[in-house]
Amino acid sequence: MLFFIILLGVLFVVFATAKLKLHPFLALIFSSFFVGIASGMPLLDVVTNINTGFGSLMTSIGIVIVAGTMIGVILERSGAAYRMAEVVLRLVGEKHPQLAMSIIGYIVSIPVFCDSGFIILSSLQKSLAKRAKVTIASMGVALATGLFATHVLVPPTPGPIAAAGNIGASQYLGTIILVGLLVAIPATFVGYLWAVKVASKIEVPLDKEDAMDYEDVIKSFGKMPSTFSAFFPIVLPIILIGIGSIATLVGDSESTFNMILRFIGSPIVALLLGVLAAFPLMPNFKEETLTGWVGDSLKDAAPILLITAAGGSFGTIIKETGVGEMLQKMDLGSLSEGALFLLVPFLIAAALKTAQGSSTTALVITSTLIAPMLVTAGVEGAFPLALVVMAIGAGAMTVSHVNDSFFWVIAQYSGMTVTQAYKAQTMATLLQGLTTISISIVLWLIFV
Repeated sequence: MLFFIILLGVLFVVFATAKLKLHPFLALIFSSFFVGIASGMPLLDVVTNINTGFGSLMTSIGIVIVAGTMIGVILERSGAAYRMAEVVLRLVGEKHPQLAMSIIGYIVSIPVFCDSGFIILSSLQKSLAKRAKVTIASMGVALATGLFATHVLVPPTPGPIAAAGNIGASQYLGTIILVGLLVAIPATFVGYLWAVKVASKIEVPLDKEDAMDYEDVIKSFGKMPSTFSAFFPIVLPIILIGIGSIATLVGDSESTFNMILRFIGSPIVALLLGVLAAFPLMPNFKEETLTGWVGDSLKDAAPILLITAAGGSFGTIIKETGVGEMLQKMDLGSLSEGALFLLVPFLIAAALKTAQGSSTTALVITSTLIAPMLVTAGVEGAFPLALVVMAIGAGAMTVSHVNDSFFWVIAQYSGMTVTQAYKAQTMATLLQGLTTISISIVLWLIFV
């Protein structure tokens, strides 16, 4: 009965968000109350657990999400994202335009939301498509799949951070970033291959229209930042978090130097230093930027914060129902071997993603559901938990279709019909998800 109650709670979230179009925050909070009350939890304990789950998750990752969003907004509005794109194009060469767009997407979406990243780079992909004489659809899919890979797999994007927090892996963010960057490579490459082999055969009316030349696109944006200053706000926090993770594993934990390394390598400090590193990208220091840009980033972060915190409430309620103890009494058999366990979060996240459209929501809900199972299945430690986050991210890729805002951004800005977008983008995300879960399982079998 307890499993049935939890299942009803999850189904309510899916139905409310997908059919009733209720905001995921309210759907998660209402479902938390339902599961708590229906499971026989004392009424006052229901309220306490919802508040506790909400606050505890914000304590560990709230500032991290806000800081990551700030970096993304500054990179977007300062032209730094365009500068990064220009550098990648020079390195890859214009003879491989789809590969260049895939790599650009892979880099840009680490701090920038994939929807925003696609919109700000759409004029670039169109001008390059004209210049290289390839279809706009192939360029769009290459860019979209590159953006999507790091969006669901690599912190400081909010979804992977929330998943790490929910499964108790916030202290392993350095490992999760490194594993995410690695696993996102084959996912991006599969998207690139699909763009070249399939999407390149899709012609849209935009292919026959005139597009702004690449040089004119760059000039129209105005003066852009240097290569170093464009990449620095992304690279700095990743390096610092990596140093902090190493310092945690090795060295004298009581030494002042080690404590300093762990301090600057903590995700909150590292991301805030990334924000400071992004400030020089602003064209000026006045109300428009220091208040306007930062304020807009807070608006962008607010829904993610609320959904993530509500997911924390849902997870705490599930935990306090006693489902963890019930799972411990069950014989999980082969699931305790780990590699097969990765299929559980993958399938849950894929079902949620396909049903309600939001990758972030799928990451949040799935991580709250599987958290009680991790101890029972013997999944612990930095690398195994990082692979769990990868498995959830793989499911959160599978698949992007008409209930996903990213699907419509790609279709509209690339000029594709719904049928064409299903063939180009939806199928590409299916292959990305299957590739990512396969790579995750292989890494588990080799290294765990």
